[in-house]
Amino acid sequence: MVRRPLPSILSSRPALVRGRDLARTAADSATDVLHPVITIGRGMRRQAAWAGGWWGRTAKEQRGPALLLAAAGVVIVVMMPYGPILAVVALMASAAWMGRDRNSPAPAGPSEAEGVRLQSLYEALVPYLSNAADPAPLYAHDGSWEKAFSSHEFQDGRLVRLHLRYPAYFTDGEADSRARVEQLLHAKAGRGREYRFDWNEEENQLTLTALPPLPTDVVAQRFVTSPGETVLGFTDADAVQRTVPVTVGGETKDAPPVVWRTGARSTEPHLLALGQPGTGTTSLLRSIALQALVHGDIVVIDGSGTGEYACLAGRPGVLAVEDGLLGASATLEWAAHETERRLIAVNRARQSGSPAADDVRRPLWILVDRPTALTQLALAEGRPDPQGLLDVPLRHGRTANVAVAVADQLDATETLAPVVIAQTRARVVLGPLPPEHVAAVLGAPQRTTPAAEVPPGRGYARLGTGPVLRLQVPATPDPYDEETSPADRDCVLALLPGAAPAAPAATPEPEPDPEPPAPEAVSLGKDAVVRTVADLELG
Repeated sequence: MVRRPLPSILSSRPALVRGRDLARTAADSATDVLHPVITIGRGMRRQAAWAGGWWGRTAKEQRGPALLLAAAGVVIVVMMPYGPILAVVALMASAAWMGRDRNSPAPAGPSEAEGVRLQSLYEALVPYLSNAADPAPLYAHDGSWEKAFSSHEFQDGRLVRLHLRYPAYFTDGEADSRARVEQLLHAKAGRGREYRFDWNEEENQLTLTALPPLPTDVVAQRFVTSPGETVLGFTDADAVQRTVPVTVGGETKDAPPVVWRTGARSTEPHLLALGQPGTGTTSLLRSIALQALVHGDIVVIDGSGTGEYACLAGRPGVLAVEDGLLGASATLEWAAHETERRLIAVNRARQSGSPAADDVRRPLWILVDRPTALTQLALAEGRPDPQGLLDVPLRHGRTANVAVAVADQLDATETLAPVVIAQTRARVVLGPLPPEHVAAVLGAPQRTTPAAEVPPGRGYARLGTGPVLRLQVPATPDPYDEETSPADRDCVLALLPGAAPAAPAATPEPEPDPEPPAPEAVSLGKDAVVRTVADLELG
């Protein structure tokens, strides 16, 4: 028995389809026919908007003469032969010009050279992201990059961004598997630049981004920060959520800073900076000292003994600058007793319900450069390790408003005291280092590939349990160094408290005697420290 088709009157689907096609065709035809009218109407609307904006910007005392001039122009046009017709034609022509479609055509796709590079990159990923048992492989030797690469971006013929998908069976949770893919992408996308890899394990996606070099022309200056905030350096714009104004070459621009917070509410009140000689750890401590002197007092211990901090000696707020073993030990002993005194004062103030004294709330900074060098001297002379005196400031400095910043060479980490390593939760590593060394110092792997060229002050920073950030320390050279440029020397000297303007060099008069230090500056020698410690002993 053969089924007969339903009558057309009982089936409305073909009629609906034909009606929809006719309506779409009519709409397209009407759009083509009325396109000039639509263009002229859009242009007249833009002209009216421009005229309204011009009228709103015109001052009230100028509107009357403008109306009079417009009326005179209309009268002249009307009185001219064929004037109204020419005016209407000119108006419509200008409206058609202003109402034209200004949307630029979308790019057709990558160029031939860019397509070849993407295909080469796709074929290089096949051995790492394919499986012979996959019935429908995303990566295959005879496949195309278009189904695996979601988006891409080139700049000056070089790949700057790539978003790709990878199969679900790829072991993206293993560090070795990730490292192999990242190393391959780094080599194929072009060496000499830093790349960041963002792995989206939930959606099996990977984004490669070429990072611009960090600015190296930012010198020491007053940064816009709150009390308890210190700018360690500058990083990528999308890595932090704030910017600070900086002056570079006489121009002011916004730069994303790496801000280290200290004080009673900080979770990482102490800092450890490591690096090879010449990488900028001493410059970092000088930058911290210049920022700390705005709101607090500092104590500087120079274990290298090279006089890198001589510019701070005798300045207001600088309690001591010691570079010898005996002076450093006495100063650190005073700092330990000062921390205990502050703890007792804070405890008594809390029990009585009254605010702590001003000298307790004023921050105290202990800056120690190369403590392992002092440890070697102490062992040679049979004296106690000066690093042991940092135990109390490191363990209880957060409550006592005492911050400790330690800088040393990377090859001397075995000599660092365990308390220094355990209590410094803010970490900075500078210089060209393998990724495994950076991970060992910061406690987490870096998200970017190593830089091809590493200028002084370039490295990575991690604050507590936060992400690993790229870091460029602001240039803070020693102003007393002969190799320091005059511009950088003036920038550092201008930040020193109590700095007097330099005398003109052309005067042949003999140099005057140096001025005595300001009354509020306290220089703690060995005898003074011992007397202070005796006064602060409890019981």
